[in-house]
Amino acid sequence: MLVRSSLGRTRASVTHAVVVIFLEFFAWGLLTTPMLSVLHETFPKHTFLLNGLVHGVKGFLSFLSAPLIGALSDAWGRKSFLLVTVFFTCAPIPFLKISPRLYFALIAVSGIFAVTFSIIFAYVADVTEERERSTAYGLVSATFAASLVTSPAIGAYLSARYGDSLVVLVATVIAVADIAFVFFLVPESLPDKMRLSSPGSPISWEQADPFASLRRVWKDPTVLLICVTVFLSYLPEAGQYSSFFLYLKQVIHFSSEAIAAFIAMVGILSIIAQTLFLSVLMRTIGKKNTVLLGLGFQLLQLGWYAFGSEPWMMWAAGTVAAMSSITFPAVSALVSHNASADQQGVVQGMITGIRGLCNGLGPALYGFIFFLFNVELDAVQLEPGGGEQNSQRSVIPGPPFLFGACAVILALIVAVFIPENHRLADAKNPTTNGSTAHAQTGGALATPTSDAEDIEPLLQDSSM
Repeated sequence: MLVRSSLGRTRASVTHAVVVIFLEFFAWGLLTTPMLSVLHETFPKHTFLLNGLVHGVKGFLSFLSAPLIGALSDAWGRKSFLLVTVFFTCAPIPFLKISPRLYFALIAVSGIFAVTFSIIFAYVADVTEERERSTAYGLVSATFAASLVTSPAIGAYLSARYGDSLVVLVATVIAVADIAFVFFLVPESLPDKMRLSSPGSPISWEQADPFASLRRVWKDPTVLLICVTVFLSYLPEAGQYSSFFLYLKQVIHFSSEAIAAFIAMVGILSIIAQTLFLSVLMRTIGKKNTVLLGLGFQLLQLGWYAFGSEPWMMWAAGTVAAMSSITFPAVSALVSHNASADQQGVVQGMITGIRGLCNGLGPALYGFIFFLFNVELDAVQLEPGGGEQNSQRSVIPGPPFLFGACAVILALIVAVFIPENHRLADAKNPTTNGSTAHAQTGGALATPTSDAEDIEPLLQDSSM
């Protein structure tokens, strides 16, 4: 999976994307335990409602900025915007101990640039042939899982032995190393001939307006179906990320060691699912059916989380959750296959914007549902030696997960109607400045191309 680059230039590859993602999310994974403590200390009442508000602002800003950053990366290249997104996504890390309130404020504001996955998937599309992309997307997603296999456990160990300050310091050093790697070692992946404009050229408001993107969604039925599927499937996933570890601790009574082991198990199985199984499924049953299968696993997982009341049920559901991780790389591959070469960054930015919106709505929605059903997450004792909380058992121990399962059922119904092969309508306004040549290029690229021709450019955010 090498980049097609001009002679004399360092070749970009999927490896560069993998290293960037691993370092960024490893740094954030280290902060899992300290962040829970600081969150509870900073907002002692209604912790997760306020946490949902912080991530709601971040998600909305990500939704607003994702199309602009995607369009700019199509026009000016990937590296500069990858550097910006990684820098601002990691910027809040050292403030966790310096000023917790400033830390959470910076997390909210960082949503403007928290679209690393959008640029990374575009980078991967630049450096791979279409037949390789599903495997490459799976590798990037598996790297995200791999970064979380050990980092929460390492962070918890360092926090218990040496204190939270050392954990924040280590995470900061790793974040700085990630920024330095992008600046010094990551080469540009987008060939000059494929850039829609030269550096300094203006980007039209039509390309950057997120609501214009939503209007374009309505004009193309395939884009609409994909975006609705992403929204309905990722909304419960985003909410789950914000509250699930505390749910395991309070309601299911997992110890801190068991939670770290659970994260490691799901991470390892996700790596296997997104590397081995994903490529096999893509070749045998196709991209669309792989998406449907991933949604089916997600439905089973959420149903088990909703009704499960014993630890072994959570471990079993975690195994299913690992298999459901194939959904997003499969969706990204489907988008890449259906979008023409010069609009992949914009379309990928739209998908990432939808996910950013879910990263805001999901935590707030889950926290509110837990609050309605009197599951007080903000009353959790975070120390392993703390007394066990007495939580009232009910027929549905995890009401938000049942809501998530219903959303995934709707996502499955919508995904059934996504066509396997369909060129998306041109995502850019052909009447904008300097669009004559682009309109001609877009017209040529609007027709399906062979694998040999389809070699041009194109997915939290570091929300834990």
